[in-house]
Amino acid sequence: MASDHAPPSPPAGDASPVQVLLPQVLPALVVGVAASLLFLGIEALSEELEDVLWHDLPGALGVGDYSSLWIISMLTAAGIAVGLLIWKVPGHAGPDPASEGLGGTPLAPGVIPGLLLASTLALAGGVSLGPENPIIASNIALAYWLGRKAAPTVPGAFWVSLASAATIGALFGTPVAAALVISEALVGVPGRGSLWDRLFAPLVAAGAGAMTTQLLAEPTFDTGLPPLTDPGWGDLLAALVIASAAAVFGLGSCYLFPYVHAAFRRLRHPMLMLPLGGLVLGLLGALGGSLTLFKGLEQVKELTSSVGSWSSGELARMAVVKLLALLVAASCGFRGGRIFPAVFIGAAFGLLAQALVLEVHPAVAVPSAVLGVLLATTRQGWISLFVGGVLAASPAVFALLCLASLPAWLIVTGRPQLELDAQGKSLH
Repeated sequence: MASDHAPPSPPAGDASPVQVLLPQVLPALVVGVAASLLFLGIEALSEELEDVLWHDLPGALGVGDYSSLWIISMLTAAGIAVGLLIWKVPGHAGPDPASEGLGGTPLAPGVIPGLLLASTLALAGGVSLGPENPIIASNIALAYWLGRKAAPTVPGAFWVSLASAATIGALFGTPVAAALVISEALVGVPGRGSLWDRLFAPLVAAGAGAMTTQLLAEPTFDTGLPPLTDPGWGDLLAALVIASAAAVFGLGSCYLFPYVHAAFRRLRHPMLMLPLGGLVLGLLGALGGSLTLFKGLEQVKELTSSVGSWSSGELARMAVVKLLALLVAASCGFRGGRIFPAVFIGAAFGLLAQALVLEVHPAVAVPSAVLGVLLATTRQGWISLFVGGVLAASPAVFALLCLASLPAWLIVTGRPQLELDAQGKSLH
């Protein structure tokens, strides 16, 4: 929920804002660095395991890295491994991810090892989910638990907001995304102090998390799209149409979500739900090809680095397969987030639009479609605009995206979300 990211208000009293804010700097820096290190550690571990599972092991067995047989076998094995974890580990690796958004109520610390291990196995195994939800939930739980022990008088919401902001900053390599999410969370939340007073500590944490990621990993969202510096009326029309069409496409998964989720829940046991889900993901991966596996960020770069070399049929297949893979992975119980797979879906959809209408510039088509799919699947307006703008890497195109978000938002607002309530019904 958006309000989970909202920091507490500065306390009332005679203390000046500087006296209130300065003591928040050190804990914010510590949380920011620690959140980034946890994220980078899980990323590094999953990448090492991915190399073993998808390159070393098939090479030793004389099997093609991404042959259909290996894809089906690996995804099914991932389902078995994660299902066994969820069945046996304390806390069952956290609650059903279908009913969890970014953030949420702090989990018990004992749940975190199982959650991180289940997420790592899913990332390495090729499941179409990202690391964001488990990493944010883990950092919130650890910051809340340790923070309450170190400073019992400090409100728990303070530690939750620091951990949320720090992890978002680390994930995207910039505190801007965290600032946007927290600002959105503050809308309608009563509190004392100016907006910047309330954003101060979370932004310090986000900045520390982002800088740690930048220094240690040098993340980049550069997709190699040809630049567009002087958009015209035709580009604006294309952005409006593509963002709206992509939002409709993304909404398809939201309408199907409760039904697919209910079908898996009828199996009742993780050792039935997860292996079957893995098998379905393997079949989808064999159909869609290797680019439709994993969280999707590196695959987006490969997809967009060769604009014009994909046929419209190939792009349509990849967009549909990845959408179905995200739907199945989120429904059967794999632990992971939905933002990064949704970016791949949007990129494939945007390139499909560009392949069908060659006059549309790729730097307009891809960011606009990513914007539309993210709005449909996350309902995070600022995050959707931010990711689309980063992919465009052009202030001029960002202006188009701001306008394109308006009709797309009208399409998705009030519609089912890719998140369920505790009873398995769609949130609106």
